[in-house]
Amino acid sequence: PHPASPILEIRNLGKVFPGDKHILSVLEDVRFDVQPGEMICILGPSGCGKTTLLRILAGYLKPDSGDVLLRGTPVSCPGPDRCVVFQEDALFPWLTVEENIAFGLKGKRETKRDRQKLVDQFLYLVGLSAFRKYLPRNISGGMKQRVALARVLILQPEILLMDEPFAALDAQTREEMHNLLLRLWEELAHTIIFVTHDVREAVTLADRVIVMGKSPGRVRQNVEIDLGRPRRQDTARFQQKTKALHDLLRHP
Repeated sequence: PHPASPILEIRNLGKVFPGDKHILSVLEDVRFDVQPGEMICILGPSGCGKTTLLRILAGYLKPDSGDVLLRGTPVSCPGPDRCVVFQEDALFPWLTVEENIAFGLKGKRETKRDRQKLVDQFLYLVGLSAFRKYLPRNISGGMKQRVALARVLILQPEILLMDEPFAALDAQTREEMHNLLLRLWEELAHTIIFVTHDVREAVTLADRVIVMGKSPGRVRQNVEIDLGRPRRQDTARFQQKTKALHDLLRHP
């Protein structure tokens, strides 16, 4: 059971963007809580404001109404307690795998030896110890996302925000990344908010799915995924959950 006190509270959130002829309401009255250690997927069609919502949670965008509270304190800017993994890996092409992972540790108080131990640990956790000296151009897309994941996890954020990070990967690599993410989540106990438009991905990963509608973007339903782990996609219960979410998305 989750503690009574949420780590993140989203309260009546609204965001508008000016257009050529009218103001576009991207988010309206978005409300939900996130408990410590939860894996939440935000699911919805393109244009429902999922990425905008994630950027507000990260502190990159300011809402036009409502609040985001982190342990009761309003979020007003980016912070080390929230790290983002984007769909594009955004690695520095001139740095090796291990240098990319170590980049965020610059300026920290750890000694060089302690930093190297941390880098070695996270290289091992994401299965890239043998590729530490490779440049990004010499590794696969799945490996790049492993580097991107290690680069933020090494900073030990409380909340990991993920914006469709596996959308560009092939099916087999995507499944491998799901398994890796779940293993890291279990081992490191982060709270994860994962944006996706893929129903099967949401049912594979989430404790709870926030289903959003669009025009404007708002929460339509909060769906518990009461399936044990590991989850097999060929079971009747998995397929029932998938169908229920598909039906929600088809009938706004």
